[in-house]
Amino acid sequence: MVKLSFQVSDSSFCQEVAQQYLSRFVSVPPNEADIIIAIGGDGFLLRTLHKHHQYNKPVYGIHCGSIGFLMNSPTLDTLLERLEHATLTTLYPLKMDCLTQEGTLITDFALNEVSLIRQSSQAAKIQIEIDGIIRLDSLICDGVLVATPAGSTAYNLSAHGPILPIGTNLLALTPISPFRPRRWRGALLPDTAQVKFRVLEADKRPVNTSADDSLVMNVLEVSVRQDKSRGYKLLFDPDHNLEERILKEQFLT
Repeated sequence: MVKLSFQVSDSSFCQEVAQQYLSRFVSVPPNEADIIIAIGGDGFLLRTLHKHHQYNKPVYGIHCGSIGFLMNSPTLDTLLERLEHATLTTLYPLKMDCLTQEGTLITDFALNEVSLIRQSSQAAKIQIEIDGIIRLDSLICDGVLVATPAGSTAYNLSAHGPILPIGTNLLALTPISPFRPRRWRGALLPDTAQVKFRVLEADKRPVNTSADDSLVMNVLEVSVRQDKSRGYKLLFDPDHNLEERILKEQFLT
């Protein structure tokens, strides 16, 4: 019998849904499970993947949130059958190394995107370096982000960045409300690229950075690269896998 570990969002609705599953299935600790079941929304699924990554267990998301792009539909009666036929997708995160104004070095990981956002009414002023070459001396903007293919339909798409199909070996570098250069719309980078952001005039134009939903304030430098040594396993219903979802997203009107 497959061993399941149910991880549940704090919302009352998710807790109610979880009780239906827990009345039928035994939940074991994540380190003892064959599969981790995350009941919630996309944000909760990402937190579950990060929190339990050390156990190297596949995670199957059950949608009880707002969008549910990375989730599967509730399947109480057919859960075990769906798990048996689920498609496994391995996602590789972005590794973020940042230096704060206080001199603190912080490392974190993101499955969707690493973003830099202005903290004040002043626009951010950011220099962009790719693989040791300065490609943009000064981007004046609300912010800028690097997105994975899995994250390209999230914040990146809202910022008018491109949708990247899974398996393209690309990253999206996308400005957020650029003011100068006004016509710059970002770039497509190989997933081997090392991106470094330097915050210019940091005292006057403070910037924070986030890796998915973690936040670091008052950054000076942020380096981003994809970490192919750190895979996260996601399970999807075979009739609605991640590749198909990203493809469909490109035809929505």
